[in-house]
Amino acid sequence: MSARRMLTLDDIEDLRAYERSRAEYRRAVIELKRRRRVSVGPIVTLLFENRETVRSQVQEMARAERMVTDEQIQHELDVYNPLIPQPGELSATLFIELTGEHLLRQWLPRLVGIERAVVLRLGAAAAPGDGAGADVVRAVPEAAHEQALTREEITSSVHYLRFALDPGQVERFAASPLTLAVDHPAYAEEAELPDEVRQELLGDLRP
Repeated sequence: MSARRMLTLDDIEDLRAYERSRAEYRRAVIELKRRRRVSVGPIVTLLFENRETVRSQVQEMARAERMVTDEQIQHELDVYNPLIPQPGELSATLFIELTGEHLLRQWLPRLVGIERAVVLRLGAAAAPGDGAGADVVRAVPEAAHEQALTREEITSSVHYLRFALDPGQVERFAASPLTLAVDHPAYAEEAELPDEVRQELLGDLRP
C-alpha cells in the first residue's frame, strides 16, 4: 500500500497568488469541510482532515502571519503534514466548541483525557447475547502534537486524533452502520455518520 504524498513548498502559493484565488478556493474548502465534519453532542465536533484541508490550513497560516520565506513555510509544513492520513487511517481535529471564559473554566478541567475517549463503531451495537456486535476503533492522539496539548489538570480545546483501520475494518466501514462516539466520564455522546461523510472518508482509507 503506497504512502500518501506529503505537502511540499511547491504546493503552497505565495501570498500574492493566493490572494487572487483565495475567495474561490475558500468556497471549495468550506464545502469540502462540510462533508468531513461531524458533531458529537452539543460541544464536540470532529473535522476529518485530508491533504487539501491541511493545505488550506498552511495557506491561511502563511497569509495571517505574512510568511514569505521558504524556512517559515517549511516549518508550518513540518507541523501540519503529520495530519495527512495515510491509507487505512483517518485523521481528525477534535474541537471543544465553547464560547465564553466561564464555560471554558467549567468544561476544560472536566474533559481531561477526552483525546483518548473517542471511538468509531463499525456496525450495530451488540444486542444482549449477540456475539457479533460492533467493531470498535479507538482514536489515539496524533503523536507529534500530543505532548503540547495533553495536560493533567486541564485539557486543550483542540486535539489531533488518528484512527487506524485494518483492511477488514475498511470494508466494514464501507458497508456497515457507522457511529462516532465520545465515552468520557464527563461527556457521553454519539452520532451516526451520514452516508455523505462515509463516502468522503473512504477516499482517505483506500489507497
